[in-house]
Amino acid sequence: MSHAAVLVHDGRLPSHARDPDRMLQIDALTFNAWGRKFFDRASVTLPNPSKVALVGRNGVGKSTLFKLIKGELQPDGGDISIPKAARVAAVDQEHPATPVSLIETILEADTERATLMAELETADPERMGDIWMRLIEIDADAAPARAAEILNGLGFSTEDLDRPMAEFSGGWRMRVALAAALFAAPDLLLLDEPTNYLDLEGALWLEARLARYPHSALIISHDRELLNNSVDFTLHVAEGKLELYTGGYDSFEQQRAEKIRLQSATRAKQEAERAHLQSFVDRFKASAAKAAQAQSRVKRLAKLAPVETTIEAGVSPFILPSPPRPLAPPLLRLEHVEVGYGDDPAILRDLDLRLDVDDRIGLLGVNGAGKSTFAKLVAGALQARSGLMSRSSRMEVGWFHQHQIEALDPSMTALDIMREARPLDSDQSHRSRLAQFGIHFEKQSTVAEALSGGERARLLLNIVAMNAPHLLILDEPTNHLDIDSRRALLDALNDYQGAVILITHDRSLMELVADRLWLAADNKIVPFDGDMDDYARFVLDRARGGTSAPSQAAAKEKRRKRG
Repeated sequence: MSHAAVLVHDGRLPSHARDPDRMLQIDALTFNAWGRKFFDRASVTLPNPSKVALVGRNGVGKSTLFKLIKGELQPDGGDISIPKAARVAAVDQEHPATPVSLIETILEADTERATLMAELETADPERMGDIWMRLIEIDADAAPARAAEILNGLGFSTEDLDRPMAEFSGGWRMRVALAAALFAAPDLLLLDEPTNYLDLEGALWLEARLARYPHSALIISHDRELLNNSVDFTLHVAEGKLELYTGGYDSFEQQRAEKIRLQSATRAKQEAERAHLQSFVDRFKASAAKAAQAQSRVKRLAKLAPVETTIEAGVSPFILPSPPRPLAPPLLRLEHVEVGYGDDPAILRDLDLRLDVDDRIGLLGVNGAGKSTFAKLVAGALQARSGLMSRSSRMEVGWFHQHQIEALDPSMTALDIMREARPLDSDQSHRSRLAQFGIHFEKQSTVAEALSGGERARLLLNIVAMNAPHLLILDEPTNHLDIDSRRALLDALNDYQGAVILITHDRSLMELVADRLWLAADNKIVPFDGDMDDYARFVLDRARGGTSAPSQAAAKEKRRKRG
């Protein structure tokens, strides 16, 4: 399947024509690969239409299930079936860097419209009437407007529509692939981490779009808000099985917790009964008078089937030590500050901001508006061009940004990375810290390229906080973290006693950490008067054209974001 391909059943995908009310049916699916069992006679039926969150710990087989559904992998047993002639689309990779314009690329994703439009040029007069009738039925004239609306929601400007695909970087071409899949509106849409290449604004728009998607969708995501607000069901993958729950992620967690509670209560009751029966048998098995009763208890013991139990793996906490002594406020003061790169136009101008010792700042704004530039300025990696920037001379800053993960030396082990970060500490101390971070002994000598993205992110997040900084700057800290790890990060941030500047597309984390919001737009950063619900309404209204959008400030910053 290509970058955003739409497949109609053609023999590559299993099909059924038995029940149009079922979009996906999985029967006794078994799949083993790479020395492990992913699925063990797993079964589930998804209604049609339905939006379903596919959840489970990293590595349990969520993406593998997508490949099985698409026919890219073959099961060892069981069956996966979809309705005959169903159109299935998935976003697998970035769109190629072609000379075709952005808008034409999206329009081509509707293969029926594209085929009919091409056929118009050569069709005989009798056939042309049928073609025009079908084009009217599918509202073909409105297609460019629909495509532009989707692209706008995903962060593209009107000026971008006529640009060739070759001018966009990989991250933006991933957005194109997502836009193409949404525009094609397949019967079953498969989305694997669709918000990873989006900013918060794009994620908010996608959340609303999926909530009203008219067909079926199966979505892998670690974005709790998206999974709460966009789906009807939650499909949980664990221990080789598939289990369907009603509602979004919060509802799933409540139902699963209740299931585990009932299992524990049933198990405790059974264990008490087993102990009572065994005690009777042990006391009277040698007594002739009680022999029959003892034998009866033995039979009852044998009939006590073990209660199914759910194993909940623990999540290692994040270690974010608070600064030992608070500094006098403010930590940072900016007056009429301007910042940019080299001789290029300024990214941010006339910054007039104050950061206090206990501030929790959520930094909002579209990609390219200057959020990461501001983080570099505050972290000391970029100097102000003009204006006054005052900061405490004793302020310790911990700065995490997503490019640190990409910049890790792939040949260095986790232990090597710790040695480099704290060269004066002993290996015993390093190993103890790594274990606290959730990187246990067997992983400590593993090279970085063999660690998962989540393990690398966890390692670096903990390292930047090791010196108990007065200020933590976190620029997209959650990209490689699953939902449970994000919750662990939230708990650590809420316990941390220093100041925080947070840039994230995870709305839930932003809502629960930030107590003040700043908005980067139009070459400035200013306080945003409202909460995240207000900002979500602002973003969606702007996407509909009801509010003037903050510009993607400064061509230099935009080029940096797009490659």
